[in-house]
Amino acid sequence: MTTEPLATAARSLREASDVADDDEVAERLASQADQFERHADAESGPDHGQLARHEHILSSISDDEGDTAVAEHIGEALAAIRSYRETVEGV
Repeated sequence: MTTEPLATAARSLREASDVADDDEVAERLASQADQFERHADAESGPDHGQLARHEHILSSISDDEGDTAVAEHIGEALAAIRSYRETVEGV
């Protein structure tokens, strides 16, 4: 199973964090980026439940933020997460 989509998600979230105007939003996005970097480096990736939680958090941040650039980067991350999720067995 390839972890490249997880690394892509991490990069997109790092970029979202860099362009976020709100310090709290930037910190939340950086935290998510850190988690995806760890997922990408781990021997086994996240399961469906973990990915669903990440998706929920990121969707909430995107909805609350309202910044187009931030939302675009989050959208890229979510697309990568969904791509990876297609390779995860189970649900």
